[in-house]
Amino acid sequence: MIRIHNSLSGQKQALAPIRPGQVRMYVCGITVYDYVHVGHARMFVVFDMVRRYLQRRGFEVTLVQNITDIDDKIIRRAAENGEPMEVLVERFIRAMREDRERLGIVAPDHEPRATQYLPQIISMVERLIERGYAYVASNGDVMYSVAQFEGYGRLSGKCLADLRAGARVAVVEAKRDPLDFVLWKAAKPGEPAWDSPWGRGRPGWHIECSAMSTSLLGEHFDIHGGGLDLKFPHHENEIAQSCGASGHSHFANLWMHNGFVNVDNEKMSKSLGNFFTLREVLAQLRHPEVMRYFMLSSHYRGPISYSLEQLEQADAALVRLYTALRELPRIHEVQPGVHTERFCEAMDDDFNTPEALAVLQSLGRGINSARAAGDNSQAALLGAELRSLAGVLGLGQADPEAWLRGAGEADIADSAVESLIEERNTARRGKNWPEADRIRKQLDSAGVILEDQPGGRTLWRRA
Repeated sequence: MIRIHNSLSGQKQALAPIRPGQVRMYVCGITVYDYVHVGHARMFVVFDMVRRYLQRRGFEVTLVQNITDIDDKIIRRAAENGEPMEVLVERFIRAMREDRERLGIVAPDHEPRATQYLPQIISMVERLIERGYAYVASNGDVMYSVAQFEGYGRLSGKCLADLRAGARVAVVEAKRDPLDFVLWKAAKPGEPAWDSPWGRGRPGWHIECSAMSTSLLGEHFDIHGGGLDLKFPHHENEIAQSCGASGHSHFANLWMHNGFVNVDNEKMSKSLGNFFTLREVLAQLRHPEVMRYFMLSSHYRGPISYSLEQLEQADAALVRLYTALRELPRIHEVQPGVHTERFCEAMDDDFNTPEALAVLQSLGRGINSARAAGDNSQAALLGAELRSLAGVLGLGQADPEAWLRGAGEADIADSAVESLIEERNTARRGKNWPEADRIRKQLDSAGVILEDQPGGRTLWRRA
């Protein structure tokens, strides 16, 4: 039984798909006005992990992840750059997909854009007006009337009275209530706009996810996910919109929120200016899997502290796994054992990836022990189990030799390393130990670690 922490109830509950054997999942994507940063990467990795594990457990998973391609930030950035909004959007969508692919993220089954779902958005706003949940304000905007939705605040644990008490005095005069939010923005000079029953304008941010999720997954689906910063008001507003438009009390059965990536105890975000783009960080790593391991080394719901030291620890952990897999024959028929049982127990318990990674490390040690005892057959069987389980987390699938020799920008080429190793081995065979030591030190200073094997063979990897 897979148990998932539901942000709506604050408790773990069993995954019970509405359609047996099928899991329909919507995850909020990004607003494409800049490059993907490490905070976004955590969201991508977390829900890629969730999808992979559910598929491992035999579920047919449909993943929808939207792209916000019309927004105030996009309009401002395009104006700052002096370029058409469409050009900016396409450039950053392309960059996002490149970064996502490098990180080993499987593309979603559906990747709708807000501007492609304008008819569905307009239709949902019309239903909300008809049902008394929305109104056309004096300034031409269409507003959602928060007071009309009885369950507002249930996801975030906030009550209307407290929210009103903390509301800023300077609110849009056209609002009936300071908590009301915009569904459709009336056109402003120089901004993109589309025709609607209320005049030319564009959708508000919250409504796009309600329209796209229900259009592609139905009015009631299994899992809705996203970053913790979206819990309020975005996801709270999604519930109000979706339930108000459908007339149902249910929208998504389970709400999952991944925690923040912190830098110096502050959330990483573009607004704070303390963010690192994913592509600049990946360029410094041996392999993108290092970033995945780092992200999965903490439970998805908690915060994770980003630092060079944490990335180095993730790299060292992967070095141990790939060293264990080195030179093992690939066995495609996996024989699940106690490690698989422990792995699934961890993942069934709200996707406890830190414990799942500990199981992988235990398998690595088991391989080393079997190999040291001369039991190569057992080592190969454990290696197959390790690759199988690691694959669920998007790890361990590369060629071990290539992975261990990989580096962002190597100080010395592979061919030069091989040549120096041959020179060193010649010196060793001639018992010219000072020369052999000199070459080892030369390679060590270039970030190359040598591992002498029985029989005079020398393996190497980059630090």
